[in-house]
Amino acid sequence: MDTLQERRRTVTAAGAELAVYEYGPEPGPAVPTLLLVHGYPDDHRVFAAAVRELAATHHVIAYDTRNAGASAVTAAPGDYCLATLVDDLFAVLAAVGVAGVHLVGHDWGSIQGWAAVQDPRAAGRISRYTSVSGPDLRHYSRWVRSRVRNPRAWPQLAGQLLRSWYIAAFLVPVLPEAAWRLVLARRYERTAKRGVGNDPVRGLALYRANFRSGRHWPPAARVTLPVQVVAPARDPFLSPDLVDGLQAWVDDLQVVRVDSGHWWPATRPAEFAALLRGADAGQ
Repeated sequence: MDTLQERRRTVTAAGAELAVYEYGPEPGPAVPTLLLVHGYPDDHRVFAAAVRELAATHHVIAYDTRNAGASAVTAAPGDYCLATLVDDLFAVLAAVGVAGVHLVGHDWGSIQGWAAVQDPRAAGRISRYTSVSGPDLRHYSRWVRSRVRNPRAWPQLAGQLLRSWYIAAFLVPVLPEAAWRLVLARRYERTAKRGVGNDPVRGLALYRANFRSGRHWPPAARVTLPVQVVAPARDPFLSPDLVDGLQAWVDDLQVVRVDSGHWWPATRPAEFAALLRGADAGQ
């Protein structure tokens, strides 16, 4: 992140070497810590503009997940199941050695974040959670089943299933890789204004490891720490209606609706940073 002082380390996790980046002042009583977890097909740079906004007041940690950026899988064929991704997140927190972190996830980073805040290891490590455009997988499954049983909710269900068509496509062998290499990567790079290399192809493993079966999803638990869920109104992949039912198992929930698309943290970084600052100021 060109104009920022960046401190980089490598964290060893089970079967992976994770590239971890820190920005801003060292953590302390007056310096809150943010852990930013990116989604697909991004790496930590999706937060670059927001980090420039936040680094004056926050200790910011970001890392490339094991399927992206400068991180590397060291054991073939690689383990990308959700439980392992959550282990990676806690390995980063342990290596940095900071408690009371505000965890922030976008897209697949948000999916990992939901699982992390239901993990017993979150106690003392994670103080609050902000989810942007990434559902808890068990909640998503429950939400779909509840709409199937209720004919009045079928329009909601149809809208979400249309948004989710790409998941089934990503589970097909070979063709998604070809599509990314031949067409989609260049289109995404023009939109994101940065190179993505082979990250879109590497990241297909997330879908194939976690959507064919829920066997490797971590166990569900109530969430007692404060959670704010950002629901972009114009997200082409996730319906804002997916927030329905969260209050049944999240004790301290705030839903923030924004008039933006899926990549709100990157396209509206000042708004994103202001939301995180506001949450930390209210602690």
